[in-house]
Amino acid sequence: MDKEANELLQQLRELKNILKVDEKVREAQQIEHQMSRPGFWESAEAKGKIARLKELKALFAPILDAEKQMDDLCVLAQLAIQENDQKAGEEAQAELARLKTVLERLQVSTLLTGKDDYRDAFLSIHAGAGGRESCDWAEMIMRMYLRYLERQGFGFDIADATYAEEGGIKNAVVHAKGSNAYGILKAESGVHRLVRISPYDANKRRHTSFASVDVLPELDENIEIEIRDEDIRIDTFRASGPGGQHVNVTDSAVRITHILTGIVVSCQSQRSQHANRKEAFSILRSRLYQREEQRRREELAKLYSEKSEIAFGSQIRSYTLHPYTLVKDHRTNVETPAATDVLDGDIERFILAYLKQSAAEKV
Repeated sequence: MDKEANELLQQLRELKNILKVDEKVREAQQIEHQMSRPGFWESAEAKGKIARLKELKALFAPILDAEKQMDDLCVLAQLAIQENDQKAGEEAQAELARLKTVLERLQVSTLLTGKDDYRDAFLSIHAGAGGRESCDWAEMIMRMYLRYLERQGFGFDIADATYAEEGGIKNAVVHAKGSNAYGILKAESGVHRLVRISPYDANKRRHTSFASVDVLPELDENIEIEIRDEDIRIDTFRASGPGGQHVNVTDSAVRITHILTGIVVSCQSQRSQHANRKEAFSILRSRLYQREEQRRREELAKLYSEKSEIAFGSQIRSYTLHPYTLVKDHRTNVETPAATDVLDGDIERFILAYLKQSAAEKV
């Protein structure tokens, strides 16, 4: 037990070296020192420095926390051995298993090199054509991601959801919060295909349904995305849930339409109109940012005659529940017959395979 704990601690320290954590800590300390100087907050570089500090802390704080927890585990393991304390030994074993999972998650950091990977994320789900079938599938997809986020220890809330009258959802936005949320979840952008015997078909025929997923980074407020008052329209309405049940008797939900691009976002997860308005603006800024980044990528592709890696809207994964069970990712060819487990949030294998493949392609 003591040996295992020390080996785990050694692996974490090797990871610290790979990610150059000590350098990042020193850079963060330098920025914090600059922030204490007179006139810093009025300087032109203040916003950029604050954004960089947040990025650095998001990268190294989870690793330093895990290192402290592993140091504590080593002490607990030694104590259990020296005093032959069975209860302490059981606690140490449970903590060792938990920290192994933590280390696996931290190792994913080596695969995340995008400038926005460390950020929180907005995960948007849209039902495809097919009415009730697709709306039900979209809700199944949303539940899969909520279970995944819960398993991985991410914070989350449903920022917005439009429920279909016959059941399921037409679309939803999940706000995922945690270190590297965007870098991890971006692997899920694309179309997800379901094949099953429809529970809504009296003749028990096989149906194919589609739902699309889009993932955006949540941007810091100091990233400049111009949104002029004359370019938007803001509407308020009453928030509601499944079956039309009102969750708020006031017009607290907010819908923002960006007139120039036609982008429409809404938020009804918060109780106050002010909070919903703030989150809706955050989603709008992220979508405008994504639109601009996409435009830049397309221009580069034309200049260098490159094909885009995976266009949003392409089919990335199939979930077959009949006549056999199989979930297959068409980008990496990773597959599993455990479809029920996947739909209950066990999607880590697909995400890691995609991130490893993407990292290898970049190299």
